[in-house]
Amino acid sequence: MQFPRVASFVEIDREAVGWNARVFRDVLGPAVRLGGVLKGNAYGHGFAEVLPLAHAACDVLYVIDPRDALAVRAWEQSAAAPRRQVLVLGAVAPEEAVELARASVEVVLTDPGQAAFVPALRAAGAVLRAHLHLDTGLGREGFTPGQLPTEAAWLSAARDVIQIAGALSHFANTEDVTEQTYAAQQLAAFDEGVARLRSTLSLEGALERHIAASAAALLLPRARYDAVRIGISLYGRWPANETRHSARALLGKVPELRPALSWRCPVQLTKWLPAGSYVGYGCTYRCPADTRIAVLPVGYYDGYPRLLSSRAHVLIEGRRCPLLGRVMMNHLVVDVTRASPAAPAVATLLGRDGDEQLTADQLAGWAQTINYEIVTRLGSHLRRVVI
Repeated sequence: MQFPRVASFVEIDREAVGWNARVFRDVLGPAVRLGGVLKGNAYGHGFAEVLPLAHAACDVLYVIDPRDALAVRAWEQSAAAPRRQVLVLGAVAPEEAVELARASVEVVLTDPGQAAFVPALRAAGAVLRAHLHLDTGLGREGFTPGQLPTEAAWLSAARDVIQIAGALSHFANTEDVTEQTYAAQQLAAFDEGVARLRSTLSLEGALERHIAASAAALLLPRARYDAVRIGISLYGRWPANETRHSARALLGKVPELRPALSWRCPVQLTKWLPAGSYVGYGCTYRCPADTRIAVLPVGYYDGYPRLLSSRAHVLIEGRRCPLLGRVMMNHLVVDVTRASPAAPAVATLLGRDGDEQLTADQLAGWAQTINYEIVTRLGSHLRRVVI
């Protein structure tokens, strides 16, 4: 496919993903399996581009969409790569359950309605490995410990086609707090739920237990259990500033995470506007003096938040260039009077240029959101390049 010459593009640092995985392995030790989360188009980094990097760095791969799980298996076959454990965290239809079972992909059981898997699996002669989701206080998917004896009892009669391989849950409030009282309550509920699961289904043998995402994996040693699910921090981002502060207190230092993603675009054109000229829709900005502007071929269609209008800046030739007026669907206008870019120039929307850097946290602050949204909303249509 031929890409347009003038378009924004995303760079993925090949070494950063591996570095971040090693940071967590050093903290976790050899007894805990490291899982990498590839949902949300690999947190906006690009599923296809990140897959080989995460596959090499992690023991388990977690996806949200059954199609992504099958894509992992297809890539493994084409690349002659070893098979990793793959677990689908999202919703699965009965016919998809059959395909996943055949591909040795595991799924999460969250509600009694998934009893519909049983006749489909029996008809296909397939056995599905599954992890039961315990709702310990997030109030989303899963069985509360008290619901297990009644709402999960159907699994006892499905042993021929559904093998319970693990139990999982998800924390509600480990990231943006420096005290973990609620997390401790969830851990107690998780232990209770695992015990009830064993009792309800008369399970013997090991269950793979996992509840910790990036923040809890760093901050709550008790929450590490058998595996952890690293999402945002696999890509070099901190879940929250509070996580960083707590990590310093617990570990004695702040682990170095390396952002894997930069977002750049070529300058489409530059020109001078005389003093008094308006810029962009709504005439929200007026040049106080003669101003040299650069037009960038990127906008909210590509995932650049409209709330950054007249708040943010970009980097051109290592200088901060303010955004003038409103973010448009396909364009930004920035002040390059001081930067004086030479043609062809490249603007950095997110990442480092010389001694200057724009972080996802900075953009998130200006846009009144979180760094997760900044990176995951990057358009899937954008060209992604592994460097």
